Amino acid sequence: MQARKRYLILLSAGACLILLLYFGGVQAPLSRSNNRRDDRSLHGYHGRPQWPHFSGSLQPFSPWDQMETEEYNINRSPRQKRDVISGVYKGKRCRMDSCFDFSLCKTNGFKVYVYPQQKGEKMSESYRNILSSIEASRLYTSDPGQACLFVLSLDTLDRDILSPQYVHNLRTKVQNLHLWNNGKNHLIFNLYSGTWPDYTEDLGFDFGQAMLAKASISTENFRPNFDVSIPLFGKEHPRTGGERGYLKYNSIPPYRKYMLVFKGKRYLTGIGSDTRNALYHVHNSEDVVLLTTCKHGKDWQKHKDARCDRDNAEYDKHDYREMLHNSTFCLVPRGRRLGSFRFLEALQAACVPVILSNGWEMPFSEIIRWNTAAVIGDERLLLQIPSTVRSIHQDNILSLRQQTQFLWEAYFSSVERIVLTTLEIIHDRVLQHAARSNLMWNSLPGGLYSLPQYSSYLGDFPFHYAKLGIKPRPKFTAVIHAVTPLVSQSQPILKLLVAVAKSQYCVQVIVLWNCDKPLPAKHRWPATSVPVLVIDGESKVMSSRFLPYDTISTDAVLSLDEDTVLSTTEVDFAFTVWQSFPERIVGYPARSHFWDSNKERWGYTSKWTNDYSMVLTGAAIYHRYYHYLYTSYLPASLRGLVDQLSNCEDILMNFLVSAVTKLPPIKVTQKKQYKETMMVQTSRASRWADPDHFAQRQSCMNKFASWFGSMPLVHSNMRLDPVLFKDQVSILRKKYKDIERL
Repeated sequence: MQARKRYLILLSAGACLILLLYFGGVQAPLSRSNNRRDDRSLHGYHGRPQWPHFSGSLQPFSPWDQMETEEYNINRSPRQKRDVISGVYKGKRCRMDSCFDFSLCKTNGFKVYVYPQQKGEKMSESYRNILSSIEASRLYTSDPGQACLFVLSLDTLDRDILSPQYVHNLRTKVQNLHLWNNGKNHLIFNLYSGTWPDYTEDLGFDFGQAMLAKASISTENFRPNFDVSIPLFGKEHPRTGGERGYLKYNSIPPYRKYMLVFKGKRYLTGIGSDTRNALYHVHNSEDVVLLTTCKHGKDWQKHKDARCDRDNAEYDKHDYREMLHNSTFCLVPRGRRLGSFRFLEALQAACVPVILSNGWEMPFSEIIRWNTAAVIGDERLLLQIPSTVRSIHQDNILSLRQQTQFLWEAYFSSVERIVLTTLEIIHDRVLQHAARSNLMWNSLPGGLYSLPQYSSYLGDFPFHYAKLGIKPRPKFTAVIHAVTPLVSQSQPILKLLVAVAKSQYCVQVIVLWNCDKPLPAKHRWPATSVPVLVIDGESKVMSSRFLPYDTISTDAVLSLDEDTVLSTTEVDFAFTVWQSFPERIVGYPARSHFWDSNKERWGYTSKWTNDYSMVLTGAAIYHRYYHYLYTSYLPASLRGLVDQLSNCEDILMNFLVSAVTKLPPIKVTQKKQYKETMMVQTSRASRWADPDHFAQRQSCMNKFASWFGSMPLVHSNMRLDPVLFKDQVSILRKKYKDIERL
């Protein structure tokens, strides 16, 4: 009896196993995509968590990766779908250690080569701006033998086959490039991929092991620490410079007329239509204004629904710019693709973006902490968005708005910023051990101005002192730029050297000998209490005064022309002021700029006026990091212009520091005879004696402004004097009493 039971049990178990295998085998093909995702996790991929698929009443809010329109199913066969997917996922397991040759970057560093444009190939204005930005940067090289990274001259931005910008036969053209090497160490820029009706991320050619700098890229296809997600930008986006953010002042509390706004197209059918079709559910016409229109495309009337006429009428009543600048939050729903132009528009307007695009890899997600500048929503939870944004505390709103302005100006305001950020992200991957920290990327002045080759310690950069709660070291190194021979012991340079060396804050004096005559004998220099180091300038050019000399051991540099006249007291006071403003230029001789509306160009003036925007480096204190930034960040073309003219190096340094800080320099108390002393120099080598000197400086202003893309100089009408300066009290009570006696 017991044996029969055992046989029955075994027979039942066998039957169940056969049934399970049969039904499991039938359904096995449906689980391939899940197996694909599991395989991704085994190879180090960490994408966003996948939401479960809901049915029933939540069907309109189904996840992005399960949306399939009727047109898609009709027009695509299963084989075609597999072909598209295989094209998108080819090379999906590429990472820097498997698909990038680091050896190309060891000899010449991180240099980028742009293929020469092929004759007859069309190129969009946007792609031309991208290539121009690379060629104008410090990373560019015209020699492919020195390159670490390669960028195609073939326009890959628009891979929508229906677009007039679409480049045909790209597969063959790319494969014929002699340096292609299956795409290794290549970077491909792309804004649009796929076409109606499914808008896949297929580029239409095999990009092999190349990295993608792609807009609207999904977390499903994004290869972490290999690809770079970039924002979607239009052809009108400026190549350089760009407008500043629209946040002029911080209103407390930080609320605007509207709480949440959106104005854009409503797609009646197809991919991306679900979310925009549902916006009317949360629109209240008061503080939540979400406007859509069906009036776009050639045959919109064929698909119009009962709401179209009403939506179109209300859409036309509101001005988009007025809404944008008067709303606290701006909704950024996905369009046909995951990215949207509304994203950059919201950032610039200091309107906190509320992202509704499930599966979108946020732009520059590798370096930017987007939770400090945006609200990341879920398309399926649209109805909860109004209550969510209302629950955000006003302190957090203010912080979010401020961060939108920083990110816009640091990384998104121009094509150049977007391109350079992309390249520097890859540069950091190549550097690895010396890459920028997360704080460098996410705080002023941003990663583009924080060069990790200088230091990986935040405390070595002047603009991070306040965050770290530290102060610069209370000493300075004086650098005197000498261009005339030493023929008399009464020359101004010797008097200047003695006065500076007497300062209690001076640790050494460096004389940069850029004179054509041989170095003076050691006994010709006066005896001082601090070391005097005379460096023979090898190149004898103006830019050499801003080289990052290893002998400069202090944070502060006192830059001096040889004919400057300063007392020890003036030096001490200027340095004391600089210690409170270590990220700025602090000094004595001030100049200003202005816009000449008649000539439509920038002008330079040395007149004594009620404001200024530059402090000349002939008598100024600044942080030594700016020596490194001047030499390593600025392109050789600008430094070459300065060296050719033997002029304008002080203007260029002011441009650079103001571009970094967004702040003006600081002028300190100045004795009256300084200007007259400068203007009556009799030395033939003096720049002030050259009649072309002033005209050259006018020209430099405009050439520098052109490279920066805008005018970075900031006016100020503040001058800092010692406490009790000129006050009617005893001179004995004043700390810097000698300044008043001059």
